[in-house]
Amino acid sequence: MADLTSEFLGITSPNPFWLASAPPTDKEYNVRRAFEAGWGGVVWKTLGAEGPPVVNVNGPRYGVIHGADRRVLGMNNIELITDRSLEINLEEITRVKKDYPDRAMIVSIMVPCEEQAWKDILPRVEATGADGIELNFGCPHGMSERGMGAAVGQVPEYIEMVTRWCKQYYSKPVIVKLTPNITDIRKPAAAAKRGGADAVSLINTINSIVSVDLDTMSPYPSIDGKGTHGGYCGPAVKPIALSMVSEIARDPETHGLPISGIGGVTTWRDAAEYITMGCGNVQVCTAAMTYGFKVVQEMISGLSQWMDEKGHTNIRDFMGAAIPNTTDWQYLNLNYVAKAQINQADCISCGRCYAACEDTSHQAIAMSEDRVFSVIDEECVACNLCVEVCPVENCITMVPMEQGKVDPRTGKVVEKDYANWTTHPNNPGAVAAE
Repeated sequence: MADLTSEFLGITSPNPFWLASAPPTDKEYNVRRAFEAGWGGVVWKTLGAEGPPVVNVNGPRYGVIHGADRRVLGMNNIELITDRSLEINLEEITRVKKDYPDRAMIVSIMVPCEEQAWKDILPRVEATGADGIELNFGCPHGMSERGMGAAVGQVPEYIEMVTRWCKQYYSKPVIVKLTPNITDIRKPAAAAKRGGADAVSLINTINSIVSVDLDTMSPYPSIDGKGTHGGYCGPAVKPIALSMVSEIARDPETHGLPISGIGGVTTWRDAAEYITMGCGNVQVCTAAMTYGFKVVQEMISGLSQWMDEKGHTNIRDFMGAAIPNTTDWQYLNLNYVAKAQINQADCISCGRCYAACEDTSHQAIAMSEDRVFSVIDEECVACNLCVEVCPVENCITMVPMEQGKVDPRTGKVVEKDYANWTTHPNNPGAVAAE
C-alpha cells in the first residue's frame, strides 16, 4: 500500500492533507475533531497581536456561487482573523499539539508591519510547541485596511523585511502565505525567499464580490443594507492557483522553493495535481466547510488507491512530475495535429457540439437532415470546444494525426497524412467521421 506520509520542511504528518487557516481551525474543539477525522495537519486560524479584540460581523459572512445542482463552486468570506484572545489561542494550541504530536501544527500570524510586534509574538508562539508559522500576507479584507494582510503581501520589500524579522526571532520553519491579488506572483515569492522563508503557501483568497441583491441593491453578503468585498475561495479558484504555483515552481529564482498548495482542493485528484506541480502538501478549507471534516477520508483513500494503481510508493515519486511539461506558449509544438472524432454509438444527437462549433468556433461539424453529426476534417483545428460542451463523456475525442506542416499565416496544415489514423494507438478501433 502507498505511503502517504508527508515530510514538509522536516515536519512529518501522516498524509499531505492539511486544513488551511480559516474558520475550521479557529479553536481547540474544531482541531481535535479534525485530527480524529484523519487530517494530517492544520494551520491554526490567524492570530493577531495583543490589544483591542477583533470584532467580526454578527450577520452573513459568506456568499456562495452555486452550480446547477447547488454544489458549491466558489465561496466569498468576509470574516476577519480570530476574534478570540491571543492568550486563549496559545493555550489551546499548546494542549492540542501535546496530545497530537504526530500531526503538523502550523500557526498563522498577522500583526502590524512593525519589528517590535513580531518580536513580541514570536517567542510566545514558539513556546506552544507548534511546528512552524505561516505569515498571513494575503487577507484581502478588513485587516489589509489596517496595513496588514494583502497590504503587506502586495509589496515585495515588505515581505522580505518581515520574513527576515521572523527568521531572526523564531527558530522553526517560516512559511509565507502569498496573495493572488497581484500581477506577478513570482515577485513576492522571490522576496520571501530572499528574506529566508523556508516555504511559501498559495494562494490566499481572491478579492471578490460574488453577487448583488437586486431587491436591496446591496452586495452579498449584506450587513444592514451594506456589502463589501471579501476573499473568494473554493473549486472555482483552483485553475488560478495551479497556474501561480507553476510559475513559482518553474521560475529559476524560486525553483526548488518548497510550496504548500492552496485553492479549491476538493478531491484526491485535486491534491495529486498540486503535488505534480511541486507542492509538498495541500491545504483545504472550502471542502471541509461544505462537506465536514470526514471528507479527508475520501481524499486519503482516493489518493492511496491511485498511487497503488500507478506504482507510486510515496508522494515524492510524482512530486513535480508535471513541471517539465509546463511551458510557455511559444515553445508548444505547432506541427502537432489532432482531429475531433464523434463516436456515433454514444452520440445522443443533442446538437450542442454543432451549435458551439458553428456559431463560435471553426464550422467543422456537419449536421445531416436526420441529425447525424460528423467532423469536417479540413476545418477542424482540434480546439477541443466540442469535447467540453458535449454532455456525454468520451463521446467526442481528439485523435492525434501524423504530424504535418502548419502554414503560420492561416494556422492550417498544408502537408498531412491521415493514413491509418482511424486505428491510431491512442484510440484503437476508432471509426473516422464520414
